[in-house]
Amino acid sequence: MIRKDREVTDRKEQLAIMAACDVCRIALNDPESGFPYIVPLNFGVDVQGDEVYLYFHSARVGRKLELIAEDPRASFEMDCDREFIFYDERMSCTMGYRSVIGHGVIEMVPDEERAAGLDILMAHYHAEEFPYNPKTIPATRVWRLKVTDMTGKMRDNVHPGESRWTPPTSSVAAQGHEA
Repeated sequence: MIRKDREVTDRKEQLAIMAACDVCRIALNDPESGFPYIVPLNFGVDVQGDEVYLYFHSARVGRKLELIAEDPRASFEMDCDREFIFYDERMSCTMGYRSVIGHGVIEMVPDEERAAGLDILMAHYHAEEFPYNPKTIPATRVWRLKVTDMTGKMRDNVHPGESRWTPPTSSVAAQGHEA
């Protein structure tokens, strides 16, 4: 990492960033196309001692599950707190953010543990226990990524000569039209 001053190595801080994120992107190896297969997903985090697991759910069949069966290694990325920072004096800009990236190995959660996996996932989005229809469980595949390594990065402080800026809503977006 070039900007060591922005690196987040403390595990508790990394987990705090993860808790603030609402989407995790995973990249799988796709030998057929020769390109990474990237997909944004809802997720949950479970920490067991020194191990960190990211939980996901999907249909029981599909392209990502085929790719995982071929090669369970994956990269992941999640980010939050994106905010435009404008340097008034220099007339330049940057972006504030917090992020975590890493690698891991995906494993399918056994059928008898699917509900527990879904509970972990739902806990990420709801502070209280969130009821869901148990009839959906048989149609759902739950899988988890065992994190092998990760690092965080952040740029969230304003320095002298900087200001936060929120772009105005475009008139097209405000009217509900597609661009």
